Amino acid sequence: VDMRPMQENIKVLYFANKCLEPYVEIITGNDAVKCRQGVCSSEEGNRSEDEEPEDLLPVLRNHSQLLNDHHIESLANHMPTRTQGYPWNLVYSTAIHGTSLKTLYRQMAHIDSPVLLVIKDMEKKVFGAFSSHPFRESNCCYGTGETFVYSFDPAFKAFRWSGENSYFIRGHMDSLQIGGGGGLFGLWLGADLYHGASYPCHTFNNQPLSTQQDFTVQDLEVWTVQ
Repeated sequence: VDMRPMQENIKVLYFANKCLEPYVEIITGNDAVKCRQGVCSSEEGNRSEDEEPEDLLPVLRNHSQLLNDHHIESLANHMPTRTQGYPWNLVYSTAIHGTSLKTLYRQMAHIDSPVLLVIKDMEKKVFGAFSSHPFRESNCCYGTGETFVYSFDPAFKAFRWSGENSYFIRGHMDSLQIGGGGGLFGLWLGADLYHGASYPCHTFNNQPLSTQQDFTVQDLEVWTVQ
C-alpha cells in the first residue's frame, strides 16, 4: 500500500507558551481529530469543512454556585493531562459546610487527588488555585510544579510555576498558604475562610488575583478533578 498520499495530508502543528500546554492538530484526508491536553473529540457526518469541533467540558457531579461554562472550559484546558476525562466532584463549599478551614481539611482527609480551589470575593471577582495535592495541615510546603494560581479579570489568566522556589502549598490550622517568597503569599486564606489576601509572589510571578490585595470571601468551593 502506498502511504505517501496519506503522509502528505498529515499536518502536525504545535503551539506552546508558558501558560498553555501543547496544542496538537492532526488532519488526515477529510477527517479531523483535535486533541487538547488529552481530551480528544472526533466527529463524522454533516460538519462543514470550516466548522470546528466543540471542546468537551468536564462533567460536574454537583451544582456550582461559582463556575459557569466559560470558567470550566478555561480551567480544564490548563489542567494537567492526567486530570482530563474525569468528572469534577464538590468536596467543600462554604454554602454547604460553613466557613471553617478546619472543616475544609476534614473534608479532604481521605482524598488523594488534585483539587481545584474557586473563590468569589465581595467584588464578584472569581479566582483561585489548582493544587497538585489536596489541602491538609502540614509542617512544611508540599505540592509539585503542576500547581498554579489563576483569575478571571474577566479574561482568564493562569500563573504557572516560575521555578524560583517550591513554596507551593502549606496548611496551618489558622491559615492556608499557596505560593510564597519575599514574605508575600500568592494566595492566603484565614481560619474562618472569610478573610484572605493575594500578593505577587516568587513561586508563580503572579499578579494579585483578587480585586483588592486584602479581600473578603463571598463564596468558596473546592473540587476534586481526578
